Amino acid sequence: MTRPPTTWDADGFRAAVQSALDSFLAEQAERLAPLGADAERLVAAAHQAVSGGKRFRAAFCAWGFRAVRAEAGPAESEAVVRAAASLEVLHASALVHDDYMDASDTRRGRPSTHRAFERLHREQGWSGDPLQYGAAAAVLLGDLLLSWADELLRRCGLEHDVVGDALGYFDTTRSEVITGQFLDVSLQARGESDVDQAMRVLRYKSAKYSIERPMHVGGALAGGDAHVLACLGDFGLPLGEAFQLRDDLLGVYGDPEVTGKPAGDDLTEGKRTVLVALALQGAAPADARRLDEALGTPLGTEEVADLRRIIDASGAHADVERRIEALTGRALAALDRAPVTEPARDVLRELAAAATQRAG
Repeated sequence: MTRPPTTWDADGFRAAVQSALDSFLAEQAERLAPLGADAERLVAAAHQAVSGGKRFRAAFCAWGFRAVRAEAGPAESEAVVRAAASLEVLHASALVHDDYMDASDTRRGRPSTHRAFERLHREQGWSGDPLQYGAAAAVLLGDLLLSWADELLRRCGLEHDVVGDALGYFDTTRSEVITGQFLDVSLQARGESDVDQAMRVLRYKSAKYSIERPMHVGGALAGGDAHVLACLGDFGLPLGEAFQLRDDLLGVYGDPEVTGKPAGDDLTEGKRTVLVALALQGAAPADARRLDEALGTPLGTEEVADLRRIIDASGAHADVERRIEALTGRALAALDRAPVTEPARDVLRELAAAATQRAG
């Protein structure tokens, strides 16, 4: 008899994560209230930074836990949600810093943190440089969120020894993300477009902390042994790479109404992604020069369309789609072999599709 697939309330989970984040930030706001209006502004910006989004990292953390232990009591389940929410705070920290380093104007259809504080400075007519004020605010908010991510995980409500095991993976995650970001900055500075280097950046800046490490954190919280955690990683890493390759495609081809970013934003920001590296490698010489020279410059609608044409003609777009399909297949094959609970296997397959086939 065929077992019916597990159903999962994804909307309810996202609401629970947001509730955990709101409660945590309310505590921080109360703690910082004596510092006055400036602290209030910073907490408000933190609240905006952690609001919205698809909550993939939290979901993979929670289902990493359920992959090891199918059942948990109400109090433990709430603690797991808070622990999973810590991954979203880490993600918000990375986005605030990333937007400043990339000089991005928007995030999810709203002004990015540095732009919002820059505008505040101008509106208030304060002294000094508005750009510098916005930069300082973004650096400090990102740092504060990074600190709060650790605090939220430590105070999630699970036993200290259990959380300690998960914190080891969390520490590794933060080191990988920050170093991966520096690899990216350095690659852009040198103007290099090497596919292997771009894949290394993709792996450490985004792929590992998007799926593999959240699953490790969740699995460790559930008491998973080294073997099962390795199996979760065998699923999570290739899926994280596929996830980020999809993100790279959306950065060039995505609909601004869905992504919350301008059309072709990655091209304007000059990101030398795997997609761009493949295009420069496969394009005709004149087209490759055109693409290389256009990266990081202001681009209008027609110019973005022309660069998309070059990328398509080079075969890079189709190549990335094939890579996404292959990596996803590898991840799902690893999941089929993994010693995980059947409910988790069902939901993780659903999450894999959502992460790699999304439109924004």
